[in-house]
Amino acid sequence: MAEVVHMIDSEVFLAFSTYATIVVLKMMLMSFVTSYFRLTKQVFSNLEDTTLVKTTEDRKRLVRVDPDVERVRRCHLNDLENIVPFVVIGFLYALTGPDLYTALLHFRVFVGSRFVHTVAYVMALPQPTRGLTFGVGLFTTFSMAYRVLTTALFL
Repeated sequence: MAEVVHMIDSEVFLAFSTYATIVVLKMMLMSFVTSYFRLTKQVFSNLEDTTLVKTTEDRKRLVRVDPDVERVRRCHLNDLENIVPFVVIGFLYALTGPDLYTALLHFRVFVGSRFVHTVAYVMALPQPTRGLTFGVGLFTTFSMAYRVLTTALFL
């Protein structure tokens, strides 16, 4: 038990906590960006979201699909698919006692890749920008997972 307390009190765990908080807040911010796009473009996904509009015909007209709103929604979904595994695997990785420099490199590369990925996705930058940033983040998470598996299972 004392070893776990020592690991949680380490600089690596504090660094992980910082970077995990940054990407989770970024992911949460994407829901506000989606709402902003929906409101500015007057696009809603459900009829009950249009209660401020008086006529039923106008309400039905506002329930539609907009490419820009869908782009932001897909970006948010991509965050959910990548940040949650980073947080879980990163937590386990921090508990394996890695070198601080190596851990910071993993955490910073992942966070940087997610921010660049979001900019590339929302601004529709040409490929391979988005694909490369996705791959970098994914590789970083797999690298931490490999460390966890080789430490925990002695592979």
